[in-house]
Amino acid sequence: MQALYFSPRDCWPVTTGARLRDFHLAREVARDCQLTYLGFQRPDSAETAIRRETLPALGAEVILVPRRSGYGPAKIVRGLLGPAPISVLNYQSSLMTAELRRLLHTQHFDLVQMEGIHLFAYLDLLREGPGAPRLISDWHNIESELMGRYAENSPSMPRKLYARRTAYLLRRLELTLLRRCDAHVVCSEREKQLLLARVPAARIVVVGNGVDVESHADAAIEEACRQFPGLAGDGQRSCILFVGSMDYHANIDAALFFAREIWPLIRAARPDLEFLIVGSRPTAEIVSLGGQAGISVTGTVKDVRPFYRRASMVVIPARVASGTRLKALEAMAAGVPVVSTTLGVEGLDITPGENAVLADAAEDFAKAVLSLRPETREWERLSEGGRRFVAAHYDWAHLGRTLRALYAEQLREAAA
Repeated sequence: MQALYFSPRDCWPVTTGARLRDFHLAREVARDCQLTYLGFQRPDSAETAIRRETLPALGAEVILVPRRSGYGPAKIVRGLLGPAPISVLNYQSSLMTAELRRLLHTQHFDLVQMEGIHLFAYLDLLREGPGAPRLISDWHNIESELMGRYAENSPSMPRKLYARRTAYLLRRLELTLLRRCDAHVVCSEREKQLLLARVPAARIVVVGNGVDVESHADAAIEEACRQFPGLAGDGQRSCILFVGSMDYHANIDAALFFAREIWPLIRAARPDLEFLIVGSRPTAEIVSLGGQAGISVTGTVKDVRPFYRRASMVVIPARVASGTRLKALEAMAAGVPVVSTTLGVEGLDITPGENAVLADAAEDFAKAVLSLRPETREWERLSEGGRRFVAAHYDWAHLGRTLRALYAEQLREAAA
């Protein structure tokens, strides 16, 4: 089988949830077929200098096309007044169009997996190109839902109005995508049902987000701590940890919500605790949080895992989200209890009190954090319950088998 994995990003280093999903799904696909990975290279391409040739080691070809910076004034205006939302305009590229056309005309692909609505501008090229490959769309999120939730929570009226307009435009494109692709992959049963309500005839399979359970076992974390001893600190579980790409609006909103409305309540009762924000490319607004008492912002780190040795818990105070949160799964795989809003673990089959603690209001969230102490019976129960939960349901190897089964189904239909 010849497959093209088409993504709006490089999948290495795996410093974001989207990259994690791309990397692990591409790796699982490459086990059974000849894979070509096509993605955009960020303008800050220094990250790719430390590429590990993991996909090529499996026989996959990796092709990266330079991407110019997005969100210029002209694009913002076009996103407001035109038919395409800015999240799609940002990935329109003559260089990518040329490279995609070259690949489709020089190689035969049985199947193309397209990662999300951001690549909608290339849909016609994929559908009308030679060879008629089967086309699968992987929905990391339902982007219109994500943008609608952002509009609801934004305190800025101009941003609120822009987000509402963007959500409307995204929903229109999502409807076209649902009708024109041969099959779709989503992260949760909830999202499957939402999309089926729009297009009942769509072929939709749940392939959730996952976690590399082995790399988050105690032995692997201890090895990571030895490699990066400065990240692990003294190993005392004295910090409350937030992990995520800190240029992503949903993570920015969650961190600000915790720092402004929840952290002061915790700080007043437990001045010995530290709130630690770990994630790549923090915006100026996030960096400024490091000036508040008890809050630290790391920026990009070489390995997140040593920080789990410092964490009494991982918090996910999400108010804007869609899809499923990889940060919750990784924390549980590492044996660190999770305190989250209901939205923060949406799409995961969580049992509150068994594998995570849920709280939505700021006061309730603060109480949940303050009541959870390391090495207590409750802490140990949540730690063990979380690890059992992800090992049973969210290992990438299991999820990869589901995706490969969908590939085989699509090839049978094409042959028929």
